[in-house]
Amino acid sequence: MAFMPIETDDLFEDGDTAVCVPVADEETGEIRLLSERCSTCIFRPGNPFRATMPGRIRSMVAVAVADEGHVTCHSTLPGSAPAGVEPAICRGFADTYGGRSLALRLGDVLGLVREVPPPS
Repeated sequence: MAFMPIETDDLFEDGDTAVCVPVADEETGEIRLLSERCSTCIFRPGNPFRATMPGRIRSMVAVAVADEGHVTCHSTLPGSAPAGVEPAICRGFADTYGGRSLALRLGDVLGLVREVPPPS
């Protein structure tokens, strides 16, 4: 059975352009979720991103929660991730707000959540 890719509700900015990236495998429909928080997770206490972009992080999380979406791990985004790493849902977001994410709820029910290691 083929599934349509699920796109993130996590929008990152490239100038004024919002971009969505798929966090689901196009062939299987499996939703990629980091197995643990990346070393620079925005949800880690004391993370430098919290000090430099507090309003941006709050806004991104608020939009994701309001839309039943999710946040894609910044370490897995195209242009930031090492070669071969595919976009995945942020583990910190999933641990904190996962019950509000439609992709994670559906993925759990359908057995389609696949945990992947964070990029090194």
